[in-house]
Amino acid sequence: MSDALTYLVKARPEAMGHYFAFLKETGRHLDPRTRALISVITKVHSQTERGVRQYVRRAIAEGCSGSEILDALLMAFPALGLAKIVWAVDVLLAMKLPQFDPANMGSREWRELGLLKSIPRGKLQKVERAGRAVFVFRDAGGCRVYDAHCPHQATNIPLDALKGGKLVCPKHGWTFDAASGACIAKGDKPLRRVESKVEGGKLLALL
Repeated sequence: MSDALTYLVKARPEAMGHYFAFLKETGRHLDPRTRALISVITKVHSQTERGVRQYVRRAIAEGCSGSEILDALLMAFPALGLAKIVWAVDVLLAMKLPQFDPANMGSREWRELGLLKSIPRGKLQKVERAGRAVFVFRDAGGCRVYDAHCPHQATNIPLDALKGGKLVCPKHGWTFDAASGACIAKGDKPLRRVESKVEGGKLLALL
C-alpha cells in the first residue's frame, strides 16, 4: 500500500474502510487468479510501479504463470496501449523473476523430479527443473509437491529455511508446515500445491 493510502486509512478510517469493502465486494465472484490479473492491469494502466510489483507477485503466488500475466497485459492492449505495456515489461524484467525468463515461458509439461525410490520418507527436498523450484515431501500417503515460492511476495524459500519441520520465509517470516504446506504463523495462505504423479517408478510434476 502506498504512503498516501496508509495516511488516508489513518486520517479517514471510516471512508477508507468503505472503499476497501467496496473493492472486496466487487471481486467476490472472481477466483483469486483472475482478481490478481485484473489488479495487475489496473496498476499498469495507472503506471504505479509499486503496485505492479505487488500484484505481479500476488498473481504468481495464486498460481499464474509468466505467460498468463503477459497474455493479460496484451489482451488489455485496447485500454493500455503499447507504451504502457512496454513500461510494464521493463518493470517485470527488472524484478528478475524466473517466471519471466524466456527459457521458462513455454507451456507447462510433466517433468521428472527423480526416481520415487530415491526420495526419502519424512524428509523435505528441494528440486529445480526448467527454472522452477519446488519442495517435495514424501510420507506413507505418497508424495506432495509445493511451489518453493512464498505465497506472500513470491520470495524463493531456500531449503536451509527448514527449522524442525517448519519452513520460515526469510523475507517476512511466513511459516509453513513442511509436510502439509499449511501456513502456521504470520501469514494466511499455504504453499501452492503443484500437480504431480508417479509413472514408471518416477515422480513427475506439472511445471
